[in-house]
Amino acid sequence: MPAPIHVIGIGEDALEGLTKSSRQALAESQWLVGPPSLLRHFPRRTGQQQQAMPTDLEELVEWLETHSDSTVSLLVQGDPLFYGIARFLCQRMGKDRFQVAPHVSSMQMAFARVKESWDEAYLTNLAHQQLESIEDRIRTAEKVGIFTSDHQQPSRIAQFLIDRHLDYFTAYVCENLGAPDERVTRGDLHEIARQSFAPLNVMILVRIPGTPDRPADRVGRRLFGNPDELFLHAKPKRGLLTPSEVRAIALAEMQLQRHAIVWDIGAGSGSVAIEAAMLADRGQVFAIEMDAEDFGLLLENKRRFELPNLHCIQGEAPQAWQGLPAPDAIFLGGTGRGLKDLANSAWPMLRVGGALIANSTALEHVAALQTLMQDSWLVDPQLWMIQISRSNLQITSTRMESMNPTFLLKATKR
Repeated sequence: MPAPIHVIGIGEDALEGLTKSSRQALAESQWLVGPPSLLRHFPRRTGQQQQAMPTDLEELVEWLETHSDSTVSLLVQGDPLFYGIARFLCQRMGKDRFQVAPHVSSMQMAFARVKESWDEAYLTNLAHQQLESIEDRIRTAEKVGIFTSDHQQPSRIAQFLIDRHLDYFTAYVCENLGAPDERVTRGDLHEIARQSFAPLNVMILVRIPGTPDRPADRVGRRLFGNPDELFLHAKPKRGLLTPSEVRAIALAEMQLQRHAIVWDIGAGSGSVAIEAAMLADRGQVFAIEMDAEDFGLLLENKRRFELPNLHCIQGEAPQAWQGLPAPDAIFLGGTGRGLKDLANSAWPMLRVGGALIANSTALEHVAALQTLMQDSWLVDPQLWMIQISRSNLQITSTRMESMNPTFLLKATKR
């Protein structure tokens, strides 16, 4: 049976910061493997050898397999399971081969230094990916924690974000955390772009309160199912934007013709209404929204997409739709507890053969509306629960990040 492999997180205080069990594991190991910057803190013991850790992880796996009859301690910085090698090794060689002892991650320390919570932050490591691949994640985030790299230092990151008009963050650069020359620099991105920093640093971005996303300018705009990042929408109300996958299904189920009349009630920043207007380019789409902030974003999105057949109405339904032409399709979104009553008021306005589609993340609201459709409208509705997972690159592997499930309920008027 192969000997156990200890993966031990090391902090700036080196040996002094280790637990008793970690010290014992180090003392009993025949091999200490790690970067030279860490190995130098641990004097050689009699009968113990040291090995510089290969930068290629596959080479490290090969070395460990070759020395499977020896006790080995791998020395790594911070938490080995937080953007560290332990995750890769456990997946590659099996969890049973390893004992993992974490130290405080430099990312944890950085957020502590700037006194910001990090439970909902987007965290990434630029040692394994390019800035371009995470641009859209930064665009929509409230907070971002970045492990920088030799080629992607804070000044370059700041300039990259400025060039893409993502200048609505306060930036913090935390250098040499835990060391005597530790330093934390705070500034806007223009200030950070003009400075240089020590190679060992973590960069944190905190969105300036009240600033909306600035949509990306993309080539190849689609008729429907456009990426979420293409739309200006409110923060922190990220969840009120209908995700692109849900939007695509809803618009397909509306079965829109080019001359169709569409109502989008509770339109928010208008992603569904905008794509409906592109599909029904010879018809008319009416987007109704009562929230002043979202209505302003709706108007801006209309301007960006240049849609003369999209009509934006600020007001509360059902009063706001008085005098509008009868719709061929109705989409209800963002209506919360009033979903059932609003649908009941809109249903008589729908033309025969038209579809009413409601979107909600609350099962109770969907159940109440389903009962209304069956008992009062005498319609057998279609119901979808949509749960999408999107890929997220983690070091050398791709993981799937699950979105909250959402429901679509459709009734067709016969």
